[in-house]
Amino acid sequence: QVQLVESGGNLVRPGGSLRLSCRTSGFTFHYYDMSWYRQAPGTERELVATISSDGGSENYIESVKGRFTISRDNARRMVYLQMNSLKFEDTAVYYCNAEERVWSFWGQGTQVTVAS
Repeated sequence: QVQLVESGGNLVRPGGSLRLSCRTSGFTFHYYDMSWYRQAPGTERELVATISSDGGSENYIESVKGRFTISRDNARRMVYLQMNSLKFEDTAVYYCNAEERVWSFWGQGTQVTVAS
């Protein structure tokens, strides 16, 4: 059974930091590119960051470059999103995604709220 379980979401003040984690099981983790998406109320889900299956390359949307870092631990089947200098507009539900050619799996999401 495929499972992706996100954690680490919280309420944080602008300028603060959070680290999201995604624990996975049920698929061959090291074959999959891993991504974090987010969805704010009334908006479409957007891709935030992707890390390749071997961890050798990372990509970010422009608005988070220099603030967010995606990483993975293939031995532990984990993927992380370190978020620094958080802004109001980072408020969203953050989802973990695993993708490999035709297969794509999703977690249930974790809420990140940036508010003063």
